[in-house]
Amino acid sequence: MAKTKPQDHSRKSKKNGKNGASNGTPKKPKASPETLLIQAAALLQTSQPEEALVLAKRALGLLRPTSEPTLAALPALNLLGEINVELGEPETAREAFLAAVQLDEDGEEDGAEKFLWLAQLCEEGGAESVQWFEKGIEVLKREIGEMEGKLKKAEVTEALEEKKTKVANALCGIAEVYMTDLSWEEDAEARCEAAATEALLMAPNNPEPLQTLASIRISQLRTEDAKAALRRSVDLWKNLDPDDPKVPDFSTRISLSRLLMEAEMEEEAIEVLERLVGENDSSVEAWYLGGWCLHLLAEKRKADDESDIAASLMRASRDWLDNCLKLYSMLEYEDERLKEHADELLKGLNDTLGPSTREDEEEWEDEDEDGAGEDEDEDMEGT
Repeated sequence: MAKTKPQDHSRKSKKNGKNGASNGTPKKPKASPETLLIQAAALLQTSQPEEALVLAKRALGLLRPTSEPTLAALPALNLLGEINVELGEPETAREAFLAAVQLDEDGEEDGAEKFLWLAQLCEEGGAESVQWFEKGIEVLKREIGEMEGKLKKAEVTEALEEKKTKVANALCGIAEVYMTDLSWEEDAEARCEAAATEALLMAPNNPEPLQTLASIRISQLRTEDAKAALRRSVDLWKNLDPDDPKVPDFSTRISLSRLLMEAEMEEEAIEVLERLVGENDSSVEAWYLGGWCLHLLAEKRKADDESDIAASLMRASRDWLDNCLKLYSMLEYEDERLKEHADELLKGLNDTLGPSTREDEEEWEDEDEDGAGEDEDEDMEGT
């Protein structure tokens, strides 16, 4: 193609307007950083972190065009941290939150979230994690004090309860650290008790502090107290719709099911796990825990000479563990200890029941259709 003669852009500009578009249509304005961040946050909330990352990086580039730190970059840095957590990039997330802390060391500009994230992401754990939790709690308590001085409007009350819940959850995080990384400290038990007690006072209708208290009581071999705390925790949300914000998140309920099993509350645990797989049937851990829990229930029934119910529970346990291992392979799950235990349980079940066959599966399905499952539920309720 022959070269065209260079055009007189000054004339074209006058003719077509200051946008200089050849067809007279103005160019589409570039999205502002604020718009990009809103769009990125929406993508993150709808489980599209890769797309959110692109927009958040663009926003950061506009807000921080050079390497010089600027307060304007705070929202983008915090959002980038959360996106990288979702993407499974904890080190990149940590770098973003640390950059945000450098800009806002006291949390006066952008709140406590970055400190709470760093408490969970810090490499050292232990004392460093506690320090980040305490920093976040300090910021949240300051904000709570400011809000309590205002009129008790509905929106203020709601925001106040949300911040109190965050304080309570951070205190639970501190208690968990003293039960694990810092369990060797002389005052570890006292720190656990203090954190759990304050969390309960801060958010008495939040299930997580009750779970934390139950975990402490289990470690103290105070099983009955642990059971009481777990029942109170479950009662707060068990009759609510799955979408109700008062229902604990998935991972919290996974932890709850483990605590229920530790406290020998297997029937309550399987109810929680059935609800979890109903919400997300691709959770390897939920299927594994369900299979293990049903196995424990079967062992109890065998000890009570209820062999028919025990056999039904063992078949159900095998189904759950089969699902667990299929998902484990399909999703390339990486918890070797989980797989080893699931394999061990499954081998024991197959040794007792014999290898699973298609006829067995059809017989089990027919029993369910005829109401055998309902009879089993009634028997379990009577225990």
